[in-house]
Amino acid sequence: QVQLVESGGGLVQPGGSLKLSCTAAGFTFSMYVMTWYRQAPGLARELVAGISNTGGSTNYTDSVKGRFTISRDNAKNTVYLQMNSLKPEDTAMYYCKATYGPSRYWGQGTQVTVSS
Repeated sequence: QVQLVESGGGLVQPGGSLKLSCTAAGFTFSMYVMTWYRQAPGLARELVAGISNTGGSTNYTDSVKGRFTISRDNAKNTVYLQMNSLKPEDTAMYYCKATYGPSRYWGQGTQVTVSS
């Protein structure tokens, strides 16, 4: 059974940090490109960061460059998103996605709220 389970979300003050995790099961994780998306209420889902299957290549949306870091551990079937210097506008539901060719899998999301 294919599963992607996100964790690590929560409430944090502006300027704080969180580390999200997404653990996979039921497919060959090391073959898949992994991406983090987020969706705030009333807004479209947007791509935040992506990482190649080997971890050798990453990309970020401009608004998080220099603050967020995506990484993966293929031995643990897990992708991470380290989020530093958080801002209120980072508040959203964060989702991980696995992609390989036509195969697409999504997690259920974890809520991140940045507020004082």
